[in-house]
Amino acid sequence: MSENISLQATDWVTFIAYFLCLSLVGYLAGRRTKAQGEASSEDYFLAGRSLPWYVVGSSYIAANISTEHFIGLVGSAFIYGIAVATGEWSTVIAFTFMIWIFVPFLLTAKVFTAPEFLEKRFNSTMRWFFAFVTVIANITAFLAPVIYGGGLAFEALIDLGDFVGGEKNGLALSIFLIGFAAGIWAIWGGLKSVAWMDLLTIIIMIIGGSSVTLFGLAYLGDGNVFSGFSEMLSRNAGESGIYAEAVANTSQEIVKDDEYNRLSVIQPLTHQTNPWTHWVLSFFYIGLWYTVINQFLIQRVFAAKDMWNARMGMVFASFLKLLLPFIVVVPGLIYFAMRPEILAEADKIDDVRQVADQTYVTLIQQLIPIGLKGILLAALFGAIQSTVSAVLTSTSTVITIDFYKRFFRPDATEHSTVVIGRIITAIILVGSILLGIAISNMQVSLFVYVQSAFTFFAPPFSAIFLLAAFWKRVDGTAALITVLAGFAFGIGVKILVEAGMAHPFLEPYANQGAVNWAICMVLCTVLSLFTPDPRPEQVTDDLTFNWQKINMLEGAGGVWYKSVSFWSITSLVMMFGFMALFSIAL
Repeated sequence: MSENISLQATDWVTFIAYFLCLSLVGYLAGRRTKAQGEASSEDYFLAGRSLPWYVVGSSYIAANISTEHFIGLVGSAFIYGIAVATGEWSTVIAFTFMIWIFVPFLLTAKVFTAPEFLEKRFNSTMRWFFAFVTVIANITAFLAPVIYGGGLAFEALIDLGDFVGGEKNGLALSIFLIGFAAGIWAIWGGLKSVAWMDLLTIIIMIIGGSSVTLFGLAYLGDGNVFSGFSEMLSRNAGESGIYAEAVANTSQEIVKDDEYNRLSVIQPLTHQTNPWTHWVLSFFYIGLWYTVINQFLIQRVFAAKDMWNARMGMVFASFLKLLLPFIVVVPGLIYFAMRPEILAEADKIDDVRQVADQTYVTLIQQLIPIGLKGILLAALFGAIQSTVSAVLTSTSTVITIDFYKRFFRPDATEHSTVVIGRIITAIILVGSILLGIAISNMQVSLFVYVQSAFTFFAPPFSAIFLLAAFWKRVDGTAALITVLAGFAFGIGVKILVEAGMAHPFLEPYANQGAVNWAICMVLCTVLSLFTPDPRPEQVTDDLTFNWQKINMLEGAGGVWYKSVSFWSITSLVMMFGFMALFSIAL
């Protein structure tokens, strides 16, 4: 673990002021809106469908950014280079599909949850199964690792080990404290509190996160940011000296080759984390599940005022995604330029993963002047708070709407539904804190843990959702069998990889996800030819695409500065520009 961050009075004032402002926003936004003093379930779970575009986009990205980024992604960039930015920039492709196809599709259905939509299209079994998997995925792939990463950062801020009998106990206490602090407003105010808090959080994250990059580049360039950028690129190219040794020492593990280009987002199929297939196929085997039917993110879109605000919110999210690698990837390149000996002297990459996960905190300690560290830590904890609150709110929504109201209290009043939602949120928070403590005992990279979980949960559901949306022949039986087979295949492949019996192509988890998705697509297609046709009410225009009736321009804006088309195309052009810069130009 890195040396504890030294905070001065100014840093503490900044840090505390942020949380006071955040708490004020959460309190004001979460006040009951009904005249009789009661909040409706739509108010609590979907913010009364009242969110403007800038809150939709900010909340979507704030919920997405977490310790996986500030801890895991920065650390992975230190090891792998710019290639880890692929997952952020390629998301713009997923957002484009979402803006033009899936936003109008899902808003028309007028549902609270993605499982509710799947019941209308398939059957109640698919709704129950997807809801169950959503809860498990939210806790294991989102909440627990984010809280664990927050605990790592909190332990670097205040060493609690001296008070509770050692570093291990100190980390466990840090995980508990950060989980409690991050989840309290999700319990109080539901989505409305969380979404408006996210607007403040994203501003702090951009300001604070960018400062690490700027101070780091200035450090490399002796005070000149542009010279520092050039020096960072030169050292990461690994052409001579210890930088060449560091690249050579890790090349075989990363790409199973003696040469590795840290400055390219286009990597061979053998790349450990980001093969080139991720650019081409990630939308299909992860993006559909993560961006379109993942409750904790799509809930923000469901809560938009109208179609234009929903679409423009996702356009805004696209631009934030384009900016993100300069905040949470470039610092990893900077740290490599500062400390190449860590990789040059490592026997295996696994030996440096926990050191790499401390990269962001170490950069704050070494580069950020007194008075600004508070802002940086506010950005880090804002990322933790926003994701924890988002996932807690969505998981509570799924359990309350898809389990409690469906199986236990179909006639539950609005008030009792909200009360149960708050109780469930608290229970999930406690369980996630305990799992986060368990993760702290594993020898695993936070980024690798989260991404590996995504490529396990996503492919089966991405496949059946895509087919069912565009092909009316797909029914619930074919979909259920496909999903079960997809999870069985995913488990089997991971067992083979761990045993060293899998083909080298399947060792990168991204390739596992792509193959699983392709198999599920074929299986669902074949099964649908032999299963009964869906009932007419399961394939209406609200539940499947009718290209003759779909209005692609609804809610697309008018003049250019309000035009969804103009800004969506601009974001795509910028994405391909970054791709060309970091694969051809450099």
